[in-house]
Amino acid sequence: MNNGNEEKIFRRIAAELNLDSRPISRVVALLDEGNTVPFIARYRKEISGGMTDEELRLLLEKLTLYRNLEKRREDIHRLLAEQGVLTSELESALQNAVNVTELEDIYRPFRPKKRTRASLAREKGLEPLAHLIMEGRQEPQEAAQQYLDEEKGILSLEEALQGARDIIAEAVSDDPRIRQALRTFISEEGVMATRSRKDTESTYDMYCDFREPCRKIQPHRVLAINRGEKEEFLQVKIEIPEEKALFLMQKYYIKEDFTPGSKFHLQEAIEDCWKRLLFPSMEREIRNDLTQKAEEQALKIFKENLRGLLMVPPVKGKRLLGIDPGLRTGCKIACVDETGKLLETAVIYPTPPRHEKEKAARTVIGLMEKHALNAIAIGNGTGGRETEEFVAEILAEYKKDVEYTIVNEAGASVYSASKLAREEFPDLDVAERSAVSIARRVQDPMAELVKIDPRSIGVGQYQHDVDQKKLAETLDGVIESCVNQVGVNLNTASAALLGRVAGINKTVAANIVAYREENGVFKSRGELKKVPKLGPSAFKQCAGFLRLPEAQNYFDRTAVHPESYETAEKIMAVMGIRPHQLGRTEEIPSVDIKKLAAELQAGEPTLRDIIDEFRKPGRDPRDDLPKPVFKKGILDMGDLKDGMELQGIVRNVVDFGVFVDIGVHQDGLIHISQLSDRYVKHPLDVVKVGDVVSVRVLSVDAGRKRISLSMKKNGTKQQSQE
Repeated sequence: MNNGNEEKIFRRIAAELNLDSRPISRVVALLDEGNTVPFIARYRKEISGGMTDEELRLLLEKLTLYRNLEKRREDIHRLLAEQGVLTSELESALQNAVNVTELEDIYRPFRPKKRTRASLAREKGLEPLAHLIMEGRQEPQEAAQQYLDEEKGILSLEEALQGARDIIAEAVSDDPRIRQALRTFISEEGVMATRSRKDTESTYDMYCDFREPCRKIQPHRVLAINRGEKEEFLQVKIEIPEEKALFLMQKYYIKEDFTPGSKFHLQEAIEDCWKRLLFPSMEREIRNDLTQKAEEQALKIFKENLRGLLMVPPVKGKRLLGIDPGLRTGCKIACVDETGKLLETAVIYPTPPRHEKEKAARTVIGLMEKHALNAIAIGNGTGGRETEEFVAEILAEYKKDVEYTIVNEAGASVYSASKLAREEFPDLDVAERSAVSIARRVQDPMAELVKIDPRSIGVGQYQHDVDQKKLAETLDGVIESCVNQVGVNLNTASAALLGRVAGINKTVAANIVAYREENGVFKSRGELKKVPKLGPSAFKQCAGFLRLPEAQNYFDRTAVHPESYETAEKIMAVMGIRPHQLGRTEEIPSVDIKKLAAELQAGEPTLRDIIDEFRKPGRDPRDDLPKPVFKKGILDMGDLKDGMELQGIVRNVVDFGVFVDIGVHQDGLIHISQLSDRYVKHPLDVVKVGDVVSVRVLSVDAGRKRISLSMKKNGTKQQSQE
């Protein structure tokens, strides 16, 4: 791609992201050299102008999109030149096209086609007649006489005129002006309409007789309708005012002074074009466009929800008893120490059908005493309600200060049956591995969740209805972003967690763990260079995100990159800081960053980050967020009363509201209209997954298992839970 096109791409990205185009070109150079987004965001701030991880990922997405656009522009230019049809007008149109749709519209008339009614008519020599009709100066009936030809199979005037109309219909269908005008028209006036294809009740009942303008329909409804159509419950169509569409098309082709016969045949051809060619094509296009926008919104929700879940603060210092609830098969227990090391497993049967509560209580208390456990984590799966009641009864009589929390176990079963889990715990069964995962999710949610395919974690909506490749890429990007933002302990991290660090792939992650097991703990970051397949480039990308909290070299404990160690030492000398003062906030003096940058000939952002690490090494950004809710008592759905005020944890955010766990084993819904006293465009503007929120109960429907909640100071019941 030539430099001119690249510059055009940089200017366009700068305009769309409201950024200066100069750092964009420098950032693109870094990306093209193989630098990762987390590395650029953290260690190349002087070059990027301080772009965040999110901004860089958006830049990369747009860069890929527009580079593909320019490649397609070049391909079409070449194809038109090879056909000998490239005029100055076409060349100008190509250069001015701003998206792939416009490019394909330009190329459409020249694209090689299968045999069509129009191509057959051209083979019979009827193209001049079609042009004559479109010029509108002569009566087509008279002109058609000269095209009768028995050898070509044109035996009547109507056959000749029909062939000409077929050519006109295809030409109108390929006209970029018509297609663009209709796109705008359908977007403004089209209506998505659905009706039921089956008499049986289904989850799609609200869409059995549904109509909504295309320009207003909510993204989650588009995805729901698509699924209903795929499962053959719904019939879907885009309704358009046909007379208006035909009038719009005729304006481009029919003039007042045309002969009556020309007007008639043009109207016939345009109507045929609309029904046979354009409307089916445009309906697919509009549906695809609505779906694409809906998927983008769904991906945004997935992304933000997963980020919230991953950034839930770790609970440090807790020795936990994790319980994977069950009924017939019993509850599987796993005891873990403060580091997540498995101490012991057991099985109890406190729930139906066996009701062995006393025996189960003795087992649980015995394990808590034996291993000095001080917290219990209960999965929210089948049997969770009964298990929570059992645990609450034990703790009511137990004299020591032990609390419990409910853990969202989505994806735990996926992990416990995985190859990774089998390698980690070869002697445990699936449910016991799940109990370990539940306990560890409390200690460090991120470290445990990275072991699971993010699509199995269950945050978002309609996850099976979006492009799975794009979903996987998006969620992987979120995990990479969060892991590198927090940093990873090089001596305790699993291969799954290490594999998410910038510059480290699965093979290198496994090699790090193998090296650690063979040689003992890492004593310095420099030791990483001895790991097989971890070359200089990978070391540069990953080193700053890997921490050694016990390292002799203070900087190895921090987010300071090894390439800046020399600069850090110079800063210490200028500021008069002794090694023993590092990490003591009150002993690190203030400094004029601008003056220091000039003196050391270093970038201000880098200096600022290094000095922050002097004060608080390896600071975990999750520490500032609210911790998980622990409790001793229990609530039942029947205990809830209108107006009751409670605390809860946001479990999921969707387009129409927020689902909150208030401790009754049935998440309550805060409808978007109840999130705030002010207008809320989208729930993500107010809350995220993992937030601890104060809510008020609006209504409880025990029969339908629905709880309506409000975060308004003076909330009223919402009109709809959809």
